Amino acid sequence: MPAPDLTVPLMVMAAVLLDRLLGEPRSFHPLAGFGHLACTVERLVYRANHLSGLLAVFIVLIPLVFFAYLLQRVAVFGTLFSILVLYFSIAPRSLAEHAERVSNAFSAEDMPAARQAVSMMVSRDTTQLDEAGVAGATVESVLENGNDAIFAALFWFVVAGAPGVLLYRLSNTLDAMWGYRNARYNEFGWAAARLDDVLNYIPARLTALSYTLLGNAGSAAACWRQQAAGWESPNAGHVMAAGAGALQVMLGGAAIYHGKLEQRPQLGSGKPAGRADIVRAVRLVQHTLYLWLLAICMGALLIEGFRHGA
Repeated sequence: MPAPDLTVPLMVMAAVLLDRLLGEPRSFHPLAGFGHLACTVERLVYRANHLSGLLAVFIVLIPLVFFAYLLQRVAVFGTLFSILVLYFSIAPRSLAEHAERVSNAFSAEDMPAARQAVSMMVSRDTTQLDEAGVAGATVESVLENGNDAIFAALFWFVVAGAPGVLLYRLSNTLDAMWGYRNARYNEFGWAAARLDDVLNYIPARLTALSYTLLGNAGSAAACWRQQAAGWESPNAGHVMAAGAGALQVMLGGAAIYHGKLEQRPQLGSGKPAGRADIVRAVRLVQHTLYLWLLAICMGALLIEGFRHGA
């Protein structure tokens, strides 16, 4: 029997190992360059309507994704290119390091430093947060970005290789830039936001399932079933409800975004998230990464087994 084709699992392992060894690039990240490109396109085509936003999405995404498709097909180089694309698309080490900075500030009893550290992870106003507010915001960010910055990228890489993960990561970046519900972006950013919702639909639910399996399963399943639909985002609610339930902490509640106080639904169960729960949330994401790596390897072996047995 021929040896099983483990190319995809090995590429995934290589990208995760690169992230573990190097972390995110310190001087320049390709996503920053893409952000500059997106800003340029926005200046050229912006109109406050859906069509203009759809045109902008097509202009910035289609050429890059098609170029990735062509490069992926080049022998040897295509494999190295694919590994690098995935490496630049995931950020498990960076996510843990950001959370660790908040924990270290708590350990030093330095609330201003804790607020500053969490401000690098979330878009809400952190200047007035107390300890519980900082801890809750950090746990929310770790759980949600576990999906956005790790698991959804892995999903699309397995499904569609370098073009798939590039399409996902760039769409996610456009959503972060244009997906606001305000006067400028409510119409223009509609296409970017909807595309990100579609691409995240399955990964978010797989992430929620993973959190459920690796945490307090009963609490996670109940919170996921009862609370996810009440969250504004069609995907983040599933991830954070299941994650909060898995950790048995309360998340959500009031938060200030761009000077406006928003009352968000409560997620999870038990006590409000505290400083110790930051480490627990990071550990849950890390264990979920190990589970996904195992599942990707086992899936490849099963597919090869069926293929050779057919």
